[in-house]
Amino acid sequence: MTHDANSRIRLPQGTLDLLILRNLLAGPAHGHAIAKHIQRTSEDQVETGPLCPALHRVEAKGWIAASWDLSEKSKRAIFHRLTPLGRKRVGAERSKWYTFSRAMALILNPVDQEAQ
Repeated sequence: MTHDANSRIRLPQGTLDLLILRNLLAGPAHGHAIAKHIQRTSEDQVETGPLCPALHRVEAKGWIAASWDLSEKSKRAIFHRLTPLGRKRVGAERSKWYTFSRAMALILNPVDQEAQ
């Protein structure tokens, strides 16, 4: 399903970091592949924006490492991989996100259905 740019979800600050880390659980990837995977798995609803600053940010935090390698098309590209610290961070961030999502769902869809 394709959505126009205006209907895509703008991510809260820090969320793109988690999406990058989660994506790299499957193994090393270059930036373009990470962006495409996020778009594909979100049914093109998530706007990744400029990915490079986010990749540099999580690398500076020690959550990922980068190195040059050849892509599937035999072109040189920077591949990113999770570090052990990044793997731990995925679990911690995922837990926080699930807690936040559950709280929002409880607020937006109260069990006792308030009068409208």
